[in-house]
Amino acid sequence: MSVLATPGFQLQPSAAQVPTATNYITDFNFLNQYLPDTYEKEFERYGNRSVASFLRMVGAEMPCASDLIKWAEQGRLHTKYTGCTAAALAAGELTITINPIGQVNNSPTAAVPGSQMPNTGTAVSGPAFRVGQTIMVSDETPGSVLSNKAVVTAVTGVNTFTVAFYEAIVVPVAPSTLTIWAYGSEFRKGQAGMQGSLEPADLIFENSPIIIKDTYEVSGSDMAQIGWIEVSTENGESGYLWYLKAEAETRMRFEDYLETAMVEAVPAAAGSGVTTQAVSTTVGNKGSEGIFYVVNNRGNVWGGGNPVALAGFDSIIQRLDKQGSIEENVLFVNRQFSFDIDDMLAAQNSYGAGGTSYGLFDNDADMALNLGFTGFRRGYDFYKSDWKYLNDPTMRGGLVGGAVNGLLVPAGSTTVYDQVLGKNAKRPFLHVRYRASETEDRRYKTWITGSAGGAMTSDLDAMTVNFLSERAVCTLGANNFFLFQA
Repeated sequence: MSVLATPGFQLQPSAAQVPTATNYITDFNFLNQYLPDTYEKEFERYGNRSVASFLRMVGAEMPCASDLIKWAEQGRLHTKYTGCTAAALAAGELTITINPIGQVNNSPTAAVPGSQMPNTGTAVSGPAFRVGQTIMVSDETPGSVLSNKAVVTAVTGVNTFTVAFYEAIVVPVAPSTLTIWAYGSEFRKGQAGMQGSLEPADLIFENSPIIIKDTYEVSGSDMAQIGWIEVSTENGESGYLWYLKAEAETRMRFEDYLETAMVEAVPAAAGSGVTTQAVSTTVGNKGSEGIFYVVNNRGNVWGGGNPVALAGFDSIIQRLDKQGSIEENVLFVNRQFSFDIDDMLAAQNSYGAGGTSYGLFDNDADMALNLGFTGFRRGYDFYKSDWKYLNDPTMRGGLVGGAVNGLLVPAGSTTVYDQVLGKNAKRPFLHVRYRASETEDRRYKTWITGSAGGAMTSDLDAMTVNFLSERAVCTLGANNFFLFQA
């Protein structure tokens, strides 16, 4: 009897203790050690130990045929420059020098060149302003109220252009740091139209899948010792499965790794150990951009403790206003952050100190007060979900250095340019791409080798269960994500 423990295999518990290919769930070490004085049901002292749930809830899975995944995200429609300087050219005129790295663009944490670029038919040069455009010049000095309106009269260099002011008295000439942005244009009668055009400077991102493996081996002798476990299925039916416990735990552990690797992966930096150590077997590892890495580098980061008051969430909302303004967002949080949100919302549901407003959250005076909130609306819809991974003491639970308390994920999908398809496509903000072709599907492979378990592939008196997956996570529109650090 050949038994293939494939993922997604539809187990069919048997009413009697009869071993078949459909009621095998896999290592008998626990039962073999304690037979015959053992319970048919093994007590899980730590409950459901699997941490895999996050990507299952928010992440779609899609195949890819390449070892490099690339996509383009649209830049902003308008361009603003900060940190600009100015020098008087003539009465009522000014030469402005822009600060290229001060361009306000898609990235909330770093300057990524180009929301817009001038299209002159030659090499890209000059600011994203053209002759005839009307601009606003604003003083960045804290507390200043100085600003002026002007029209662009000439683009004189890579980072310079001249303007003529509408006001008779030009006020913001003195400040050394100015903010510049265009609000329209004006042309005289009979004048030629706008010269040149602006092209979007799409932001190109990429990620590489990594190969994740695991294995479990049991001798043929130990396989001959069949243990029985009584189970109850989701539909309420009960029956018996024969069991090789450690293999099943290996599989659960591997499934957790499929998720946590997508969350935690980092790309191999130039000069790092995995790229330079000649004696290391890890040389050549390229790594991958996991969710935490992407959000930390291209998204929003909240540090210094959880936002435990509405003012904190208001700061988050104001930041989201400057990004994609996604209507619905999911907060995946650890237990303490979940408590903090519950306490914050409970404090709003009160007539005063010690008071409770029944009914607003489906509570009434005759029932126990429910202070566990699943969501709230303030500017946007926020849904809260406990993330077991952040609580597990064997993984991220209880960390001090590098601790993460939660992650805000925008719900729904966004439009990106798929460079493989060569067209715009709707993609979930968070999804997994796995290697697949007509002959090879590497989403989740499992196979048996050896001479036990029906494999008959070698003379090894054992059954070896092999696990493999090749995948990468794509975090689109990272500027809409929030990472909450301790």
